[in-house]
Amino acid sequence: MTTMLTYTLAVQAFEDRDYNAAVDRFTEVLAEDPHNRTVREYLARALYHRASLKPAEAELRTLLAEDPCNEYAALLLARTLERQSRQYEAAGVRRMLAALTGDAGHLGRHAAGVA
Repeated sequence: MTTMLTYTLAVQAFEDRDYNAAVDRFTEVLAEDPHNRTVREYLARALYHRASLKPAEAELRTLLAEDPCNEYAALLLARTLERQSRQYEAAGVRRMLAALTGDAGHLGRHAAGVA
């Protein structure tokens, strides 16, 4: 299968909420093009949705290492950490996101001092 066809099928699987198929196909595309940020972001999202939180975290950290200004990746990383009950780490990511965007709304309940 060609990379473009695999990518198209991966996006369709993601849109159909078939996250297992999406992960498989995005992983295949990423093997061919490891620096494709769009594919990596989709892969992280699919992993998050199927609750593969450690692999999602790894993909998001890779994305942020390449593009520290990726607001969506930072937000999804915070949510991924929160789902793993790692609120302290998530709060740090949210503070960085708030500083990056100037939007204190990213602090969520942490802005009110709730732990």
